[in-house]
Amino acid sequence: MVNDKVLGIILGGGQGSRLYPLTKDRSKPAVPIAGKYRLVDIPISNCINSDIKRMYVLTQFNSASLNKHITNTYHFSFFSSAFVDVLAAEQTINSDQWFQGTADAVRQSMHHFLQNDFEYALILSGDQLYQMDFNDMINKHRESGAEISIATYPVNAKDATSFGLLKTNDEDVITSFIEKPGEELLPNWTSDVGENMKAQGRDYLASMGIYIFNRELLIKLMDNPDTNDFGKEIIPQAIENHKTLSYQYEGYWEDIGNIDSFFEANLGLTDDVPEFNLYDAKSVYTRARVLPTSKFAGSILNKAVIGDGCIIHAEKIERCVIGIRSRIGKNSLISNTYMMGNDYYETLEEVAKNKIDIMMGIGDRCYIHNCIIDKNCRIGDDVRINGGTHIENVETDTYMVKDGIVVIKKDATIPKGTIIG
Repeated sequence: MVNDKVLGIILGGGQGSRLYPLTKDRSKPAVPIAGKYRLVDIPISNCINSDIKRMYVLTQFNSASLNKHITNTYHFSFFSSAFVDVLAAEQTINSDQWFQGTADAVRQSMHHFLQNDFEYALILSGDQLYQMDFNDMINKHRESGAEISIATYPVNAKDATSFGLLKTNDEDVITSFIEKPGEELLPNWTSDVGENMKAQGRDYLASMGIYIFNRELLIKLMDNPDTNDFGKEIIPQAIENHKTLSYQYEGYWEDIGNIDSFFEANLGLTDDVPEFNLYDAKSVYTRARVLPTSKFAGSILNKAVIGDGCIIHAEKIERCVIGIRSRIGKNSLISNTYMMGNDYYETLEEVAKNKIDIMMGIGDRCYIHNCIIDKNCRIGDDVRINGGTHIENVETDTYMVKDGIVVIKKDATIPKGTIIG
């Protein structure tokens, strides 16, 4: 099987400042999504579903929770060569620096990769939401005799300046590449993306940050210590001398780069037919938990995704994703909210013993709108959080407002009667 010759390399990204405060205490790939998963589960699941079962996840910021999640989640047969390993930036004889970019992360980790027998390296981002069977891309890479393949995605003019754009010939071989061009350059970078994409105004081919490299070429390219980034340096330089193929993808794909895109991607799961479909034969894998079913009392639910083990007495929950072990009190109204849930249960005995005034979860008679509630938060009774564009960006010890979205920080306590917005 050809996929026995493929090694998956998942880039965990940098500090994740655009996803702050969700990345205050965890790396980007460890950020919880959809009420029960973490972002890193997406590329790992895509690999497993494509029969690629040897993977490294590269990270350097707050990697403890990521390491714990992967260790507790991805167990393969003792007799199998399959693995998912986290590689954090480390000092070696050759380098005493942290990763300086995507290519430098791969370069500094090459000594680990080369301990494996592989012909192709599949390099993925750890902060994208999509479902792709990599088999077709790998087969086209092999059949075309390419040395590099790049997954590409048609985008519109508004989004084009945020991506690396490319142009191809009639055989889908990439002939030119530019990283994040200015608006004045866009007229020269339209591509033949197909009639369906053109009808949607998606005239530009953007790099998805998903690459296939032949082993020997990757080794050769990593010998140059002056190139730190795939998009800015490696790809533009390589296409001149090495056959580089464009693999056009037209399914759902979201680059989870900031709070707004993260928020909308999660709430999009509540749509009748979500673009990112979790209800599919191709599973998204995550940590297996032994949790009870969720239970409700007197609640109206409309377009709600509810995780396992929740206890909910809310009056109404609308267009919300409610994570595992969540608790919501009586007469509360929750809308347009992603509540990540809790890492553990708080028993009534613990509450009494520790004289806990505000339990984990959302209290009674609360109104929560346009909000992200991180893990293990305590929101007291009669709290009103009304997110929206009428609120200015601000940060406090317990919450942050970013583009109208109120983000309650992990482990925060919001006192009874608090009004935000």
